[in-house]
Amino acid sequence: MTEITFHLNAGQKMDYCCRLIRKIYAAQANLVVKANSDVLKVLDQELWSFSKVDFIPHCFVQESFEIVNLCPVVLTDTIEYLDKLPHHEVLLNIGEEIAQGYEKFEKVIEVVGREESDKIKARLRWRYYAQRGYPISKHEVT
Repeated sequence: MTEITFHLNAGQKMDYCCRLIRKIYAAQANLVVKANSDVLKVLDQELWSFSKVDFIPHCFVQESFEIVNLCPVVLTDTIEYLDKLPHHEVLLNIGEEIAQGYEKFEKVIEVVGREESDKIKARLRWRYYAQRGYPISKHEVT
């Protein structure tokens, strides 16, 4: 069964996501990041510039199959391509809604910012997962 973890109160959400992606990449886990296209464009730029010493190979799901197949971090605004993705280890959801197809991943990480609107939507996602019996844990971002 998919393991769900909520990372709560992320202050600078994009910076936190970059650090989290770096940690997951360092653990040699493959990762899919789900958000809307505007957020993904910002994340893409942040991944290129947040660290002077770290390189995190990433691509958008719309790239060629060969590139997506080799890339450990795939950015997507839709999970409709889920069956075409080469890996289903970790899904990082930084969107506002449930990522359809999440149940095909070993682990889902939901990143929640400090804004009240973000928290309200996260509570709805938490309830959704809980009603379906998924094990949920939380991690307070410090």
